[in-house]
Amino acid sequence: MKLIKRVSIISFVITTAVFANNSIDKSVIEFEKSRFSKNERVEIKNISINMKKELPQKGWYGYIVDLDIKFAGKDVKAKDVIFSDGNVISPELFDVKSGDSLKELIRPNLSSKYYDSSKLIAGSSSAKNRLVVFSDPLCPFCMDYVPDIAKYANEHKDSIALYYYHFPLLRIHPASNALTKLMVIGKKKGIKDIELKVYKADWDIYFEPKETNQKKILDAFNKVFETKITLEELDSKEISAEVAQDISMGEEALVQGTPTIFVNGEYDKSKLKYQELGM
Repeated sequence: MKLIKRVSIISFVITTAVFANNSIDKSVIEFEKSRFSKNERVEIKNISINMKKELPQKGWYGYIVDLDIKFAGKDVKAKDVIFSDGNVISPELFDVKSGDSLKELIRPNLSSKYYDSSKLIAGSSSAKNRLVVFSDPLCPFCMDYVPDIAKYANEHKDSIALYYYHFPLLRIHPASNALTKLMVIGKKKGIKDIELKVYKADWDIYFEPKETNQKKILDAFNKVFETKITLEELDSKEISAEVAQDISMGEEALVQGTPTIFVNGEYDKSKLKYQELGM
């Protein structure tokens, strides 16, 4: 009899917790609908929860919300990150001790579409561990990080695959616009390991990261790689679309800066977890 009562109590607690969580989820969706509907230029098509994660802070959850809306007559699909404890909803939370934004903890896991063989730059596609890095070739930290992680992946190619996605930070490094497109063109022309070669080149002697003159960047690339790429090729809609697709993939994964790395689909804030693989 006591066992039956104990099981009943446990069942009640679980049911209550599930109901409370569902209630929070519903509140989050209703909040987002109310928030966006206040803008007359926004037409809500659908709002749904993409991911929910329990935070270290007791009772708090982080949410990634998928937004399918029309803004000023244009279809827009975007993601929003918000937090709730069931009583309060906030667009941002900070850890008092570290000062870090808790948004760093809320990242979607990558789907298999990110393991595109055309994006493999090091290691082996058959490896069980998969790394995905989003990077800007003129990001100072990336210049050391990407070659290092590629070297590690090649040293452990039986167990690691490294996939590279372009994510130029154009507000900081306008020159990355042309340089990234040239990387895509160079790869199509058969330049082996073009990504790593671009990272190892000394571009500072040719142009600054804030350079906006495409011809100056093009001339530097042609000189370094002994190519004859034209401005017409550089301005190709096909090439621009390919870079834009990479950026879109990054935005879908909530990438905001570079380098950003995912290890086996999970965001790695430390950027060093890859060193635990292949041991």
